[in-house]
Amino acid sequence: MILGEFRRLYVIVRVVLSYGLDELIPRMRLTLPLRLGRRLLFWMPAEHSDKVLGERLRLAMQELGPVWIKFGQMLSTRRDLLPPAIADQLAMLQDRVAPFDGMLARQHIEKAMGQPLETWFDDFEPEALASASIAQVHTARLKTNGKEVVIKVIRPDILPLIKADMRLMYRLASLLPHLLPDGRRLRPVEVVLEYEKTLLDELNLLREAANAIQLRRNFENSEMLYIPEVYPDYCSETMMVMERIYGVPVSDMAALEKQGTNLKLLAERGVQVFFTQVFRDSFFHGDMHPGNIFVSFEHPENPQYIGIDCGIVGSLNKEDKRYLAENFIAFFNRDYRKVAELHVDSGWVPPDTNVEDFEFAIRTVCEPIFEKPLAEISFGHVLLNLFNTARRFNMEVQPQLVLLQKTLLYIEGIGRQLYPQLDLWKTAKPFLESWIKDQVGIPAIVRALKEKAPYWAEKLPELPELIYDGFKQHRLLLKSVDKLTTELRVQRVRQGQARFLFGIGATLLLSGTFLLSQGHAMNSFPAWLMAGGIVSWIVGWKRTA
Repeated sequence: MILGEFRRLYVIVRVVLSYGLDELIPRMRLTLPLRLGRRLLFWMPAEHSDKVLGERLRLAMQELGPVWIKFGQMLSTRRDLLPPAIADQLAMLQDRVAPFDGMLARQHIEKAMGQPLETWFDDFEPEALASASIAQVHTARLKTNGKEVVIKVIRPDILPLIKADMRLMYRLASLLPHLLPDGRRLRPVEVVLEYEKTLLDELNLLREAANAIQLRRNFENSEMLYIPEVYPDYCSETMMVMERIYGVPVSDMAALEKQGTNLKLLAERGVQVFFTQVFRDSFFHGDMHPGNIFVSFEHPENPQYIGIDCGIVGSLNKEDKRYLAENFIAFFNRDYRKVAELHVDSGWVPPDTNVEDFEFAIRTVCEPIFEKPLAEISFGHVLLNLFNTARRFNMEVQPQLVLLQKTLLYIEGIGRQLYPQLDLWKTAKPFLESWIKDQVGIPAIVRALKEKAPYWAEKLPELPELIYDGFKQHRLLLKSVDKLTTELRVQRVRQGQARFLFGIGATLLLSGTFLLSQGHAMNSFPAWLMAGGIVSWIVGWKRTA
């Protein structure tokens, strides 16, 4: 490790110990070295023992910066895994991170716009409306049309901190394959690379603006999801201006219940929105934690989500989408043989994997889980158990699926919070079956014909010429093959002659040497034999040229 990485590692250890998070280390034999190491670091005492564990964990992640805040945001949605006291504290990382000074934000906006703020906006509010790990937002009003907007501004000097953490993560990821028996299968460097890409994408607000415009177009006039309007004329890499929205935070259960929101329908629509983005659009919001999701005040009986912060989006190629959908359906139907075959066909496990053994291993893991009612099954637990099982079969982590898995865990966590009886499987299965049927049935053939028809119509007049050119190229190819075959035949003959001459030359040289050793030095015959051997070698060497 370089000096900067050691320094950052020291900061991380100091923060963790100063907030007393070492108490999270379980007391077991495996963790004994860690607990002994903690005692050796006696000069780093816990300084916040007056605070509860959840608050200490939140403050530590907040102090460590955006990489850790993002991790805390993800954990906050897993209320089925964390006690409420910790989950409630981590939820504050979604939009209540300590803001930076509003005057600094004003200077940042004026620098980006190149003119005083009042040239473009009225009623600018220096106090941040919300503050997150990467940026914070301020309210204002457009001078041109009087519409209320929010101005999103990137935190100053955040890039060096992210790069320092990412360098450390890369270093640790490169060591992991050497420390763990199956560390290479986890592909830690590729996973960190994907995570770094998503973080750096969030720093470019022009990218976020483009993502929001695309998502808004995908869900135009939708009852399920609303994406606020973006004003691209005011956007740059470090600031973005968009429509101000009013809604209930999806995590505010009391407010949702007070206005009579249909929570069952709201939870189901969250699942439907996710699968629509993934399979219909192949363009999904990859940061759907509760801080980025609101519920419209209008029509609580027919609730509509409002999505913001589109800095992280993901997509899957056609093959991954098909394998993923078929895997889900096979799980729903408990067709473990199909699951095993799909993993082999997709290349997620090596092609020489024993399908029967893999099927049995999956069955062993999943059957006890499916004994519960479907509404009680956590998709997160299923994934975890499957990954543990797959270690025996050298299944590699798929970096392109990591963001998708994280987003699905977000959705499940939110859905279970809204409606604990949410049956994720029952909600998703009809959608996936319909999508698969649409992809492989007659509608897919008709759609492909429609898509290709303009291209075929354009090329049809050229068809005779293309056929003639094809035959011509075929004849030329046959001539080239015949010529190459003849040259190879001649080369093989020359090589055979060269080997024969090398053999003759070696025989003559050995014979001449033997005769000389038997006392025939005065006779010229051995010399003639050796000379003949040398000549044979020269001729053979020329045959190989």
